[in-house]
Amino acid sequence: MSVDKDMTISQIIQMNQDVIPILLDSGMHCIGCPSAQGETLEQACMVHGINVEELVGNINSFLSAE
Repeated sequence: MSVDKDMTISQIIQMNQDVIPILLDSGMHCIGCPSAQGETLEQACMVHGINVEELVGNINSFLSAE
């Protein structure tokens, strides 16, 4: 199981809610906002000034370690 930048935040959270702290620590504090339902991870990262490739790598590293 892995994520990519074209998935929505809600899809990622549905896969594994344990990634929420990773999102929060990266500066993505919009976990529950309506935009999280339809906005891709890449779009959200652009809005928040977050490096999407780094975030995807962090999430996938966490998921592969479980």
